Amino acid sequence: MKGLLITFEGIDFCGKSVQARLLYHRLIAYFNHDPAKVLLLREPGGSEISERIRAILLDKSLHMMNAITEMLLYEAARSQLIAEVILPALQKNRIVICDRFFDSTTAYQGYGRGIPLDVIRNAHEIAVHGVIPDRTFVIDLDPQIALIRQEKTGRARDRMELEDDEFHSKVRNGFLAIAREEPHRISVIRGDGSANAISDQIWKIVQIKHLAN
Repeated sequence: MKGLLITFEGIDFCGKSVQARLLYHRLIAYFNHDPAKVLLLREPGGSEISERIRAILLDKSLHMMNAITEMLLYEAARSQLIAEVILPALQKNRIVICDRFFDSTTAYQGYGRGIPLDVIRNAHEIAVHGVIPDRTFVIDLDPQIALIRQEKTGRARDRMELEDDEFHSKVRNGFLAIAREEPHRISVIRGDGSANAISDQIWKIVQIKHLAN
């Protein structure tokens, strides 16, 4: 099997990180518990440099950060992660699962912040080293439900999570718009079901589309 890149997208607290982990464990079991076959990463992050950039991006004291700076920092973290971790893994025929990828920048900084989409796409072209996900799952959830989930965790919100409802609605609509443009790559999964039921839907798609051969 050639290398495979599967990404998870959606607004904060939609459940995408849970689903990324569940898919990781299902794939590990599928490959007879061989951890060398599957790699689980997050964006921004996943390498030392990218994790340091993540700390800057999510620091809620840095409220003065402008949208272009924000976009370029996300792209910088992504470029480092791809060059240092993702490309070598794909070249070794591993399955890479990434919690967020370039669709998040399109949704958050494009649809959310209002940076022109052609500017975003040009930045992607520079940053991604030609790497495009084989399958992307957008976990779709109403921002109000996501907020209730966040409040139940009791965890303090980071700089991006502190944005208002209007911003998160724009981001959600952005993800759905991206999915409509690329139905061959992106599967939209409702995020208001149980974690296990959502995981079953995702696993079925992965098996049929990517493991059958």
